[in-house]
Amino acid sequence: MEKLNLRKGLKMIIDKLSERINERSIVCVGLDTSTDYVPENMKKGKKVSEYLFDFNKEIIDNTKDLVACFKVQIAYYEAHGIEGLIAYKNTLKYLKDNDLISIADVKRGDIANTAKEYAKAHFEGDFEADFITVNPFMGYDTLEHYLPYLESKEKGIFVLMRTSNPGSKDIQYKDYKGQPLYYEIGDNLNKIAKEYIGQCNLSSLGFVVGGTQTENANKIRERYENIMFLIPGYGAQGAKPEDIRVYLDNFKKGIVNSSRGIILNYRKFDDGEENIGKYARKAVEDMRKDIYGE
Repeated sequence: MEKLNLRKGLKMIIDKLSERINERSIVCVGLDTSTDYVPENMKKGKKVSEYLFDFNKEIIDNTKDLVACFKVQIAYYEAHGIEGLIAYKNTLKYLKDNDLISIADVKRGDIANTAKEYAKAHFEGDFEADFITVNPFMGYDTLEHYLPYLESKEKGIFVLMRTSNPGSKDIQYKDYKGQPLYYEIGDNLNKIAKEYIGQCNLSSLGFVVGGTQTENANKIRERYENIMFLIPGYGAQGAKPEDIRVYLDNFKKGIVNSSRGIILNYRKFDDGEENIGKYARKAVEDMRKDIYGE
């Protein structure tokens, strides 16, 4: 408790994210940029690293004043080897250079020295991000080497607690001591999270909580009152605005990710390929109105 009180007096990355939510919105833009999503006119004469970054830059430049943060899913870049990782690196650097908050969606889940190297890889150097996603399946020692970065106040993690995919029920919903297993995971993560509370009364250790899974939504939100939720599932995955709102607690304790719904919105319009950023912005504006009920 003494450490918790000390931590409350320090400004942390979670405070910056909270401020962005209040100033801009709860929207998180997912840069899950498949090469198939980039129109041919943007690819012409360019390397993969160049056109993936150019596409991302167009999205970022046209939405940055409306959103809380950007989530970059590493798989879409790893799939293209060095060229893809150059685009990944350049995207994260561009976000940092423009004082925009980045989440590296890497879902690392190893332990010991391997986890230490993952932490260094994603919180330092070429692939530096503000937050990363972490998978606790191997145990809570998967978090050990990320916590010193939370101590620095400059970094945060979002840990998988209850996810949006249909297969989440295969494991996460299994009965454990009379309740779903995801509560056991959440309760133990919550104990760790209380060590990293910022001025906004939220922790730099957040949870990934899928918006498509609505069972016990109110209970989950009330049970973890100091936890910021990263909420996937809106848009292409089918989560409804009324389901999302429950997790947000008056639009202050969650960020809602949308990827394809934003970055592919240009495909709905005849002039879309010449106006990718314009229609990404329109998708964000529509999403904000939808979730806020405006």
